[in-house]
Amino acid sequence: MTLLENWRSVAYNAQADPKQLEAFWERYFAKEKGIYEKLLADPDTEVKGTVKELAAKYDIDLMDMVGFLDGINDSLVTTNPIDTMDEDTEVSLKFDKESLYKNMVEAKADWLYHLPQWDGIFSKEKQEELYKEQKRSKTVVKGKKVYPNDPCPCGSGKKYKYCCGRKK
Repeated sequence: MTLLENWRSVAYNAQADPKQLEAFWERYFAKEKGIYEKLLADPDTEVKGTVKELAAKYDIDLMDMVGFLDGINDSLVTTNPIDTMDEDTEVSLKFDKESLYKNMVEAKADWLYHLPQWDGIFSKEKQEELYKEQKRSKTVVKGKKVYPNDPCPCGSGKKYKYCCGRKK
C-alpha cells in the first residue's frame, strides 16, 4: 500500500468511530494551519525536501505530511508524484498563490483562506475578487428555455419547431 493509499484509508475510513474521526481531523487541521502559516509568511521561497525531511521540518508525523501533500498538490506550480511517493521521494511545495487561495475557498477551509498572512500577499480587494471568482466558477447557469414557436436560436429566422427543434 502506498503512503497516499495508507493516508486515505485512515482519513476517509467509513467504518471509523465518528468521534475518533472528528478528533483526527481537528488535530490534522491544526497542524495543516501551522504549515500554511509558515509557507505564506514567505510565499516566494520554494520549500523542497523528501517527504520525511519536510515532516521533520514542520514537526508532524509522516502520514500528516502525506495528507498535507495530498491537499496542496493541485495548487503547486509542478505537482508532486503523490500516488507513488515514499518517504524518500523529493517533493516541492512551490505553490501558485492564486490557485492556492481559490482551492482553499473551494474546500470551504475558511480557517485557511482567512489567515492573516494572506494580507501580505493580496490586498483585501484582491482576496474578495479571488473568492467571488472561485464561487462563480461553480455556479451553473441554465440557458433560456426555447419553446416550439420561438425564433430558432441558430439565427435562421424560422420557428424553432420547423428548424433545430424538428425531430429527425
